[in-house]
Amino acid sequence: MNSLQLILTKLRYFGPSWVFASLNIIVGTWVLYIPGIKDKLNIDDAQLGIALFCFASGTLTMIPLSSILIKKIGVGRVTLFAIITFSILFLVPVIVPNYILLCISLFFVGLSACLTDVGMNALVSCIEQEDEVHFMSASHGFFSLGGVIGAGIGSIIITYIQVPIIHMSYAVIFVIITNLLTARAFFDITGKQKNKEVKRSYSFKLIKPLFGLTIIAFLIMGSEGAIEHWSKLYLQDVVAVTSEKISGFGFVTFSAMMTLGRFFGDAISKRFGSFTIIIGGCLISIFGFFAILSSQLVVTISGFGFVGLGFSVVIPELFRLAGKAKGISAAQGISFVAGFGYLGFLLSPPILGFLSKIESLRLSFIVLLMAAVIAMIITFFLNRNKRE
Repeated sequence: MNSLQLILTKLRYFGPSWVFASLNIIVGTWVLYIPGIKDKLNIDDAQLGIALFCFASGTLTMIPLSSILIKKIGVGRVTLFAIITFSILFLVPVIVPNYILLCISLFFVGLSACLTDVGMNALVSCIEQEDEVHFMSASHGFFSLGGVIGAGIGSIIITYIQVPIIHMSYAVIFVIITNLLTARAFFDITGKQKNKEVKRSYSFKLIKPLFGLTIIAFLIMGSEGAIEHWSKLYLQDVVAVTSEKISGFGFVTFSAMMTLGRFFGDAISKRFGSFTIIIGGCLISIFGFFAILSSQLVVTISGFGFVGLGFSVVIPELFRLAGKAKGISAAQGISFVAGFGYLGFLLSPPILGFLSKIESLRLSFIVLLMAAVIAMIITFFLNRNKRE
């Protein structure tokens, strides 16, 4: 809990953490309108999946550019610019009149989403190393808190706001103003490393040790993205929930439990170590997926909560390990692991859309269960290899 107290008492730590929250406030608001956009444009799950793949394509395009921009402009400046750009661009998918424009707009949103994600994680990693503190997990807790704010409050007020763009505009204005107020705490942080080793070119030999972490990040963040975009439709189509408010609470429960887990994650990491808690987190999430697949309302919503709790400790530890990799700067390590992890976050929704068309969203969530099992097995072998 010390990391949470650190964030809440010092602007230097709160500023970067609030970027995490801001990113998911926007996404959490957007996901509430995915079913409505799907109906408005008269598209099926597979077509929606292609649109979300355009989001992923934007992210893939930005991955190799993000660390270059951070190096030239500075991690603090890039982070502020990226979150503001991301927020403004996300107004467009809500108002587009046709499917083609939806795909194009999501591509550009994906560009800014990746830059924001890499920037904010590299920023936290740099501050952790400069100040010798741990608040990566708690920062990701703020990301989950943003989902609770965006989707939780949004689920309550969605029936009172008839025009989606108005709701989205309120969220965007709130995010921009709050980040402009807190950015002075990190704006001038460059993230440049003094160690001469990190000035070497970005070669395969440098990133090879990160491959195992990258696969886990891809699988777990892919599952996060799938739950974020499809949990509401799962409750509507598989569990047969008709209430707009109730169908949004699968993701709210997921985000709330993830927030709780991440606020305590730093202390747990210090005690048990990264690999142990990643394995434990995967086990909890596997249990949660079985609960989701029961397709019973209360059990399913509780299952989303268990998955959120299990996932809560995984990604922060992967980023922490990537940021400390020898011979690689924090920006390089995190841009590789976080970038491809975020690619999984964006690729999984379209993949689940195609699987849903083949059978149903139930099949899609069985695949997510398998992904959690694979991630746990990979972590086990990475941990064993480290000890050897």
